[in-house]
Amino acid sequence: MRHKEHKPQPAGDLILQIVPMPKDTNANGDIHAGWLVGQMDLAAATSAGRLSQGRTATVAIEGMEFISPVRVGSYVSCYTKLVDVGRSSIKLTVEVWTQDNNEPHPRKVTESTFVFVAIDEDGCIRQLPSEVLHP
Repeated sequence: MRHKEHKPQPAGDLILQIVPMPKDTNANGDIHAGWLVGQMDLAAATSAGRLSQGRTATVAIEGMEFISPVRVGSYVSCYTKLVDVGRSSIKLTVEVWTQDNNEPHPRKVTESTFVFVAIDEDGCIRQLPSEVLHP
């Protein structure tokens, strides 16, 4: 009996999918790391905003290592997964996967943990809704 080949899969929910364009590249033709971090922050902020039912602010991005470059025209997908919640904070892992036009399988590009704090309309820290704190 042959064993199925294990193919890594993204963890979490697909939150953002985008195609990088030539304007997003560095001098080598690869996508800027800063552009990718911006997309990751947008995906994480979307998830944090839904969970907090309001405004949030990014307070920390934990270490990040880039596994492989992102090419122009590939599909970039950001997946988020809830790691922890505090009284006013939300911690999410963001994984980035890319699907190149000429490749049969997606590949992981990077991951990082983002920490957000819930804020009110004046920019002051607020408590998360009770259903988030006590699901």
